[in-house]
Amino acid sequence: MKKVYFLLIFLIGFIGYGQQTLKLYPAGAIPGELPHSVQEVVESYKGPEGESRRFISKTSQPELTVYLPEASRNTGIGIVICPGGGYTGVAIDHEGHQMAQKFNESGIAAFVLKYRMPLDATSSRKETAPLQDAQRALQLVRERAVEWRLDPDKIGIAGSSAGGHLASTAGTHYEQAVIANPGKTSLRPDFMVLNYPVISFADSLTHEGSRRNLIGIQDTDGTWRIPETGIADYSNELQVSADTPPAFVTHAVDDPVVRVENSILFIAALQQQGIPVTSFFYAKGGHGYGMVNPTADRQWMEPCIRWILENFGGGR
Repeated sequence: MKKVYFLLIFLIGFIGYGQQTLKLYPAGAIPGELPHSVQEVVESYKGPEGESRRFISKTSQPELTVYLPEASRNTGIGIVICPGGGYTGVAIDHEGHQMAQKFNESGIAAFVLKYRMPLDATSSRKETAPLQDAQRALQLVRERAVEWRLDPDKIGIAGSSAGGHLASTAGTHYEQAVIANPGKTSLRPDFMVLNYPVISFADSLTHEGSRRNLIGIQDTDGTWRIPETGIADYSNELQVSADTPPAFVTHAVDDPVVRVENSILFIAALQQQGIPVTSFFYAKGGHGYGMVNPTADRQWMEPCIRWILENFGGGR
């Protein structure tokens, strides 16, 4: 009997403060969804310490995994996390769940977004599908803020690599709702955390795979065309306004995959508009390290969390 009692206490604690995974939309309500037979693919690979990591591709059913901090630590702050993967898939663990757990340690609620990939087979407008999911995640978190003991005015968004492009798109395109929003819930994130982000779709700076996957048009002969309007619309350094949210931006100068100029241009655009921005650059580290750059003694997550708490951690 005692074993059953303690098991129930454990489960209650887990449900209260642990994780739960929610479908992002009610059944049958995924915007722009086409009839399809695409199946999600989950692949495992080894991280630098030999740990198992997952890469999830061909996602057509988006989900949000909820990490709530212990009540005694709760700051009322929440952050939606968009893992990267070149708009091919998501590196869901080291750019998603592990970050969520780290934010939780400081009393910040975290929400890992497994967003849809931009696939012509699954979406009527593939380029809007990831942004629809990011806006829906922000909407859902704000609409359940009371339940999750959050301040709806302290909800940010984070992203790594192509996830950083999605996060910065959410932070610069919020005035145009691409989802149903009958309650007029704010879709503007209160702050952005961008980790080696893809920002620009300009020829000289972009990560070609991310750009092609999101806005590319494939002709019948297999060649790809990149529409000029898409380049302008999704080069987020061109979309900054005086109301763009403040940002924490981090990048390695030697990144061979997503050039550091992506972050530099975005920082410059924010500064020109008078938007507060804090940067954390590594001299080395390359791309895709997640929270821990093995070439450095000091890591970006601690100053990032401190920045969030100092700017958004006041009384609720």
